[in-house]
Amino acid sequence: MKRAVFLDRDGVINRKAPQGLYITRWEEFQFLPGVAEAIALLNKANFSVFAVTNQRCVAKGLLTVNELESIHKRMCQELAAGGGMITEVYYCPHETHTTCSCRKPAPGMLLTAARAHEIDLTESWMIGDSDSDTEAGRKAGCKTVRISNGDDEPGNGDADILARSLLDAAHQVLAFES
Repeated sequence: MKRAVFLDRDGVINRKAPQGLYITRWEEFQFLPGVAEAIALLNKANFSVFAVTNQRCVAKGLLTVNELESIHKRMCQELAAGGGMITEVYYCPHETHTTCSCRKPAPGMLLTAARAHEIDLTESWMIGDSDSDTEAGRKAGCKTVRISNGDDEPGNGDADILARSLLDAAHQVLAFES
C-alpha cells in the first residue's frame, strides 16, 4: 500500500478567487509561492500527491468539465516543470445543496483515489485551508494539516498540524514522518 498527500486546490495550490467568484480560466490561476517545491519534497519522500477540489462553478454553468480539466492539465504540467508531480486531480462538480459523496467535507474523492491507487489512508495526509478539507481528511482516516488562508491565524480548527503555506506544511509533515 502507498501513502499519499491530498491537497485542496484553491487556497493551497493557487490563490483563491475573491469571495463569490471562481477561477474559470487559466489566466486567472495564480500559483502560491513554494507550491512546486513543496510537492517535489513530498514526491521525494515517496508520497503520491493528489488534488481534491470542490468545483461548484461547473454546476453553476460558469465553465464546462472540459474547461476545468484543461485548467487542471495545465496546472499539473506547470507543477511538473517545477519538479512537483500530481498523480491525479479529483473534483466535485456539484452544487452545495446536492447530496453527493464527493463534495468535501464528504470523503468520497479521497476514498476513490485510495481504491484506484492502493493508498493506505491511515498513512496519508489531507492538506487544506478550510474546515471542510480537514473534516474530509479525518472522515477518510487521514492525518490533517490546516493552512492559514490569511484571514485566520494558525491555531484555528482541529487539524493535526497547522501551517502558513503548503511549503511549511510539507516540511512539517516530513518532520512528523521522520
